[in-house]
Amino acid sequence: MTVYSDLNFAGLIGNRVQRMPDLDVLTVENGADAPLQTRTYRQLWENGHALAWGLTRLGLQPGDSFALLMANHAEFVDAMLAAAITGTVFVPIDPRARGEKLAFFLNNARCRAVIAADYALANLCAVREQLPLLPAIAVLSTGEVEQVLPADSGLLHYEDLLVSGAAEHPLNLPSDEAPMQLIFTSGTTGDPKGIVMTHRRYCETALITDRVFGYGNDDRPYSGLSLTHANAQLVTLGASLALGLRCVLSQRFSKSRLWDICRRFGCTSFTLLGGMTTAIYAEPRRPDDADNPVRFVVSAGMPKAIWENFAERFGVQILEFYGAAEGGLTINPVGIGPVGSIGKPVPNLRHRIVDEAGNDCAPGEPGELLFQPIDGTPFKVEYFGNPDASAKKCANGWLHMGDVVVADAAGWLYFQYRKGSGIRRNGDFINGAFIEKAIAECPEVDDVYVYGIPSSNGVPGEKDVVAAVVPKLRGEFDPQLIFRICRERLEANFVPSYLQVLEQIPKTASEKPQERFLLEALQQDRANVHCEAR
Repeated sequence: MTVYSDLNFAGLIGNRVQRMPDLDVLTVENGADAPLQTRTYRQLWENGHALAWGLTRLGLQPGDSFALLMANHAEFVDAMLAAAITGTVFVPIDPRARGEKLAFFLNNARCRAVIAADYALANLCAVREQLPLLPAIAVLSTGEVEQVLPADSGLLHYEDLLVSGAAEHPLNLPSDEAPMQLIFTSGTTGDPKGIVMTHRRYCETALITDRVFGYGNDDRPYSGLSLTHANAQLVTLGASLALGLRCVLSQRFSKSRLWDICRRFGCTSFTLLGGMTTAIYAEPRRPDDADNPVRFVVSAGMPKAIWENFAERFGVQILEFYGAAEGGLTINPVGIGPVGSIGKPVPNLRHRIVDEAGNDCAPGEPGELLFQPIDGTPFKVEYFGNPDASAKKCANGWLHMGDVVVADAAGWLYFQYRKGSGIRRNGDFINGAFIEKAIAECPEVDDVYVYGIPSSNGVPGEKDVVAAVVPKLRGEFDPQLIFRICRERLEANFVPSYLQVLEQIPKTASEKPQERFLLEALQQDRANVHCEAR
């Protein structure tokens, strides 16, 4: 029996295919009426090698990068493995990306090839002339759109890349420190940056998820988050591949189907990010809300304002964590830490909370959160092709998270706001979660997100409060009703200055609302921006 390094993605899968080849480690669903995609370790291994031959035939060499422009499909994971087998680097890209942003991703990552789902092909072809490397394009047929590839287009069918039945592709296993993927930051406030994630970093994180998140042998994790985001890749997929759990992914997130999916597959945990939590909480109450198999929710950003109500309504426990694709991790285990806390750093990290001058903050004083390995080794982050940003992120050997937190006397940490995006109004910082809770509980509201804009009073650092709202029935929606409810339930300082009515809230692949697009809409669509009538 060949034994590989567990700190290389291909090695990790290769070891498990020898121990439990027929475990259905991955299921991808796309609605109750759609066929399921499943993968055992054996199928992943065979498909990975078949695709690896195709990547080699395209001329990709170890170290070259190729993009995955698709939602959650089993082929995404096949391609992850093919990249590890060939020593190439995959670049996950949100399939909704288009125009200059899509061209930026592909050019910034120097992609030599793209595997694109058919529903993302039109956007890709629209920027093809902006791609100087002229990457090879293979199209994955999903049946979502009718797609006929012109003979002279130079496009390939995904199936044309697969060399089935051939001998296994040679394992070009790079060192554990070699890049596994370039995963882009969300770009909520500016151009995204490509984080170089190594095989070691990915695999080490996946291998400790049982201790960090408390997964047991019988747990079945679920996620509706995109595999283009580190959360789904590590907390759900990576954990399952490393630990031998049978995870379930949705092709795309659906808040209305979340609990039915968990019931259908017997999922015992799922992942949530802050923006998703409020949207799920805003769903109409059902008598069977708590009738589900979910043991605990792995949450990143559960608003304190709805934490206990959410847990009671759905009969779940909350495990809150905080982290970023660059590194840094805190955990608030189930039933241990206080409600609202993001927890304490994991044992292999130490932290500081510093003010603007770099001085340590006392308990109760807010400051930026920094991390470093417990042994004092300087933290290292590499943004691909951006040494200045890399150095700034790890100035003085500490990972600068860019987030303001506060610690209580017992050392529990509480997230306050992202630097540069806190809402300060009339001298007080406004917690948007309380506003979102009040609005989300309105039966007329389908989704809500609260953000700040420079105050009309011109006071430096002050902001006006904007509540972006998606009505359930837009034609019957009364914005003044929302203002009245906020006035009844909230302090005066928390009542929104403006109500922005939208068809949907623009979000990243990780379901983070994108403020820059909300700001654009706020300026360009004034007819759907409302003030309180008093």
